[in-house]
Amino acid sequence: MQENTPIYLDYAATNPLDREILSKMMMVSTHYGNPSSIHKIGKNAKTRLERARELIADNIMTDPNEIVFTSGATESNNTVLESVSRAHKNAHIITTKLEHKSILETLEQDKNIEFSFVDTDSEGLINIDDLKSKIKDNTKLVTIHYVNNETGTIQPVKEIGELLKDTDVLFHVDAAQALGHVPLVMSELDVDYMSISGHKIGAPKGIGLLYIKNGSKLNPLMYGGEQERGRRAGTENLIYAHAISVGVRKAVRDFDERSTTEQRLKELFLSELDSLGVPYELNASKKVSPHIVNIYLPFVTTDIMLTRLDLKDVYVSGGSACNAGTVQPSHVITEMYDEKRANQSIRVSLNYMTTEDEIKGAAQVFSEIFESLK
Repeated sequence: MQENTPIYLDYAATNPLDREILSKMMMVSTHYGNPSSIHKIGKNAKTRLERARELIADNIMTDPNEIVFTSGATESNNTVLESVSRAHKNAHIITTKLEHKSILETLEQDKNIEFSFVDTDSEGLINIDDLKSKIKDNTKLVTIHYVNNETGTIQPVKEIGELLKDTDVLFHVDAAQALGHVPLVMSELDVDYMSISGHKIGAPKGIGLLYIKNGSKLNPLMYGGEQERGRRAGTENLIYAHAISVGVRKAVRDFDERSTTEQRLKELFLSELDSLGVPYELNASKKVSPHIVNIYLPFVTTDIMLTRLDLKDVYVSGGSACNAGTVQPSHVITEMYDEKRANQSIRVSLNYMTTEDEIKGAAQVFSEIFESLK
């Protein structure tokens, strides 16, 4: 029996390790010293670490002092929320019901935090006027994702920043799905904190960034050392820090080419479904990132579709990959529409490495499954 050629269309969950990044990691791996040590080997490691920080800062147009290395966007998100919670009793935080679980679950579990949800429309876009109306005297933070990890909806981050810049309200952006897919220039955004994840841009899992605007205070999530200028204790992972710096450089340098390719491939996928007669509806179609397409399939449930696709070696998802391998109705699609639609929706996510043959092959498998269920 001939095996199918695997078609991976779950890049929003994670990317394969970029070969150039791996090569650069091997080159820096000989610098094994602790960057906090005062001897020559430690100082050499420190120099390499700071070069990585500078490379990141240069590419997103910010100050190297504003970059903190973390284990990933989840830690970065948690750090910001916990910082606000510790600094203010009964702090009020504004967010949306469409955020990543690292935001929502942290808010739900922290009894010291009061939080409100800003209204979103059928596309998942926030209502700026509603956000403004929800700001209270004790509002300390607004936390909004840049690109939704399930639908690809792009929030008006610049407009939100302009609204908040003359207030005492801090602004945090979860940009795990943004870098490499939408323009990301910190000098053009009024943002106090921003979270970035390495494995979304070809770096290894276990490395991320937290941008902290100069002058914005942060209470560390982790204690036990003065690393990262006292903002994140623990010996820095030099190899992974170097890896994410290369990933950021490539994502920014190749942005135009990558985003154009992703948009073309997304349009090809939808046109192939149309030509093959596969019924579907888009879950969000305006102001969306080119690398994510979330579709409602009226002829099948999410769990059955994922199983059938997996048997054909086509790999997509039912939503966020952070539900520990479970197939649960997407809280994002449930909020935007209803649970029934969420139970019949899937996320297809691609990147610049995806080929036209993979797109056409995946669409063909969709068609075969549809025909078998008619």
